Amino acid sequence: MRDNWVIKFIPLALIWGSSFFFIELSLEWTTAVGVAFWRTALGALAMIIITYSLGLRLPGKAKQWLHLLVAGFFMSAFPFTMYAFAQQYTTSILAAILNATTPMFTLLATFTLFRAQKQNPTAIIGLLVGLVGVGITLGIWRGFGESEPIAILALLAASISYGIGTPYIRKYVTPMKLPATVTASVQVLTSAVILLPVYLFTGPLFVAEPTVQSAGALVLLGVLGSGISYWLFHQVVATAGSAVAATVTYTNPVIATVWGVLLLGEGLHWYEPVGAILVLTGAFFAQGRRLKLLRQKT
Repeated sequence: MRDNWVIKFIPLALIWGSSFFFIELSLEWTTAVGVAFWRTALGALAMIIITYSLGLRLPGKAKQWLHLLVAGFFMSAFPFTMYAFAQQYTTSILAAILNATTPMFTLLATFTLFRAQKQNPTAIIGLLVGLVGVGITLGIWRGFGESEPIAILALLAASISYGIGTPYIRKYVTPMKLPATVTASVQVLTSAVILLPVYLFTGPLFVAEPTVQSAGALVLLGVLGSGISYWLFHQVVATAGSAVAATVTYTNPVIATVWGVLLLGEGLHWYEPVGAILVLTGAFFAQGRRLKLLRQKT
């Protein structure tokens, strides 16, 4: 039944919105690269178990692995590292808000790098509104507020990476017609392979003794945030469509703000939710949703 997608959408939104909280706790145990590596490694383990339990197998062609390796870099390895790095210097709330700029960077990459979509006024308006929203979120009139510029650059770099990875997947991975669970398994697995040498040779493996809190957060971040969540996401796509599934992006700032304020004791400036509303509005328009809704009504 199509109504069952709601049962999967709610935990998906909670998991992805909580990922920023889990990152914050995981950083108490390991480095930024360590957080990225362990979440992809644990996520890959979870996804591979799911894949084989469904009677599926990993792909056997080198070309398929190559494209999924590129997708893994842009969709997991690089952005996961950037988010963990940035959250050492800024709040999980700001990280989640800037994560919502991903649809805008996806549109820019689609226009400029892949030329897979024609420009339209609604999308351009969305980009401009989103840009204003980013400025307000950062409190640009105060410089960068309490956030380190390097952290903001890292967060935007992560969104840009997602923006490049999404149309890349549409152009090169989707046509391979692999089962969604197989695609997700290889994507996260190749990400872990990319990150392993970086993790081993660029600093300490751990920065403190593990605690139940930090170790538990890292396990949940990997198994849920980088593993089970992909399975849930593809289930929502299959039962309700990609348009509905994509709206999970809009829930991240809300959930992350609740956890950040209530559990991490992070402060929330008046301009951050104002900017977040503009960022989400910009993302909404950048995806051309207003035009689609109008067409459906007519």
